[in-house]
Amino acid sequence: MADSFLPGPDSTRLLREAFGRFATGVTVVTASTDRGPIGITANSFTSVSLDPPLLLWCPAKSSRRHDAFVGAPRFALHVMSTKQDQITWAFANSAEAFDLCDWAPSAQGVPLIAGCPARFECTIRDRIDAGDHTVIIAHVTRVTTEDGPAARIFLGGDYGGFTPG
Repeated sequence: MADSFLPGPDSTRLLREAFGRFATGVTVVTASTDRGPIGITANSFTSVSLDPPLLLWCPAKSSRRHDAFVGAPRFALHVMSTKQDQITWAFANSAEAFDLCDWAPSAQGVPLIAGCPARFECTIRDRIDAGDHTVIIAHVTRVTTEDGPAARIFLGGDYGGFTPG
């Protein structure tokens, strides 16, 4: 039996749970700020265009890191692996969790985490106000891929994996 509801202030939790029925990857987005390198775990990421190469991600306005990411001219988006859960949980809780990962700054000073299945170095193209988030559309300037552990999957508020079938 299907359940239906009208999205609104009284059904926010239900809407979040419905959105959570769509599996996503787990990423860590990093940038350089005047205070130093910062990172945040995000699953609001998608490809936008191949020509030109564009992607988007959406930081929550309620995040203390929101303004730093929206104001940064560049960032790197890291697709995280099943072996990097400690790193993703750390960046979910702290902007400065770099002591838990192998990283180095890019030529532009953006922190680059090693050992990820895919990494996208980007320059921000557009910032779009979208309710309680900001949509950041970026031009991909460099891509790095690495064979190894599979990408981490997020579904229903929990981490998982993918089994081809």
